[in-house]
Amino acid sequence: MNHIIIEGGHRLSGTVHISGAKNAVLPLIAAALLPDGVSEIEETPWLTDVCYMCDVLNYLGAQTHYENGTLQINSTGLTDCTAPFEEVQKMRASFLVMGPLLARLGAARIPLPGGCAIGARPIDLHLKGFEAMGARVTIGQRYIEAQVNHLHGARIYLDFPSVGATENIMMAASLAEGTTIIENAAKEPEIVDLANFLGAMGARIKGAGTDVVRIVGVGSLHPARHTTIPDRIEAGSFMLMAAITGSELFLENVITSHLQPMIAKMNDAGVRIIDEIDGLRVLPSGPIMPVEIKTLPYPGFPTDMQAQFMAYLALAAGSSTIRETVFENRFMHVAELAKMGADITVKGHTALIKGVPMLKGAYVEATDLRAGAAMIVAALAAEGETVIGQVDHIYRGYENIVGKLIDVGAKIREE
Repeated sequence: MNHIIIEGGHRLSGTVHISGAKNAVLPLIAAALLPDGVSEIEETPWLTDVCYMCDVLNYLGAQTHYENGTLQINSTGLTDCTAPFEEVQKMRASFLVMGPLLARLGAARIPLPGGCAIGARPIDLHLKGFEAMGARVTIGQRYIEAQVNHLHGARIYLDFPSVGATENIMMAASLAEGTTIIENAAKEPEIVDLANFLGAMGARIKGAGTDVVRIVGVGSLHPARHTTIPDRIEAGSFMLMAAITGSELFLENVITSHLQPMIAKMNDAGVRIIDEIDGLRVLPSGPIMPVEIKTLPYPGFPTDMQAQFMAYLALAAGSSTIRETVFENRFMHVAELAKMGADITVKGHTALIKGVPMLKGAYVEATDLRAGAAMIVAALAAEGETVIGQVDHIYRGYENIVGKLIDVGAKIREE
């Protein structure tokens, strides 16, 4: 499918099941390379990024099988330390196999990673950690190679609390000799989810979810079964889809504590949200109130929700500001929202959003994954029909989003 077409102006109603988290399941898949045998990951969302990651593992000699939301990974046959060039170019998260490969095989050869063009996401912090643990790293024009006789524990300070670097180092350290301490570690819920999976395999990890993570290496790990946490970004996106259309939606399979930064800003903007026993309910709200947002590492406001919230604030009764501090090129959706009538000015890393009375349907493009979700948020409230191109970006991170929206009353189709 090349386009998503939305007829705006229709209210939504019903229940949306939130899928397992994209940003959690990808490192879980990489971690399944650490033990011999078959591990199982439940609540695996069937996304293009998951397909790419499975392709990488299959190329390396592992075997993957997906059925009814559960991904089975048999890493007994892991033999190849060179990741496939094309797959890694498609998705930056595939670089997460480097830590497990170093730990299992003592060598890794990974192409320079690709992914969404939202700015520099340097991998130097990953490499710094591996070098501190004894690896010899060589950076070529197309590949990064690392070799090690025995990984050993180390004290590693991250200059920035990188999620990927924290995850990659945690995985490698699980099979290293001695104790590894990661300082200024990322605190995201996805880090905790990975630590829980590794712990189920027999790893010894303390402090996940804080800025200091301690890993005591063990001689071997065993396969495990694990359930992926719900996707907080998908949940936040649907919350905004409900709010911008003045709708009532119930979201099941959510962890409310993971959503607090988003809920707080939505409350400031006038959105009514009720925390119920088995999910969250978004209620029809009054006028959209302007707010100020600054993206930050967790537990701050997530950069992955910045574009969707900008689309929502385009209809606010006043002016809002969003300051992006995580990625330097994450305002590409501004030009697309402007095609729909949004009044947004960007100066450096800050966007000024002057609310307009109405958005109008137009041809827009999903310039990256979260920008694509922002186009859907805007299109659901816009007058007339919106055609969204480059929708492959959207399918990287939102499982069956068109089907889920049809089920709650959206006028949406794929062509």
